[in-house]
Amino acid sequence: MLISEFARVTGLTRDTVRFYARLGLLQPQTSGKGGRHPYSVFTDKDIQAEEVIRIAQSLGMSLKEIAAFNQERRKGHLTSERRVEIMSAQLVSLEAKATELEVMISYVRAKIHWLKGDQQGPEPDFENYARLNTRFNADDNDKPLPTLS
Repeated sequence: MLISEFARVTGLTRDTVRFYARLGLLQPQTSGKGGRHPYSVFTDKDIQAEEVIRIAQSLGMSLKEIAAFNQERRKGHLTSERRVEIMSAQLVSLEAKATELEVMISYVRAKIHWLKGDQQGPEPDFENYARLNTRFNADDNDKPLPTLS
């Protein structure tokens, strides 16, 4: 299939498809048509690669990380142990992001509570929440964040 059909099937823009191909994330074949700029021909393998890209991005991986991962896979260096290593690192990253989100949620809740309470008492300060998060993570990563009121 040509780029326009591939873009339609995957929901990507043609520019995104071209960008992914330049990064090596997609590896379309070239046809003899098109003169100096041969047509890119995409297969079901490219559709599968696009799905992997989409999943990896949703897990928080950068395109650079995805490209490196794909390169390892193509070279046959992607053992089960290496996959576990990659996924474990991504889990640590996602857990850190989840903790950051919990801090932000706690701050927004406190701010809403303060605003609804006719702004009684000291205004919640995001810096205090961020400091608590840093101090708390250094002490114990397994406990939930305490709520500030």
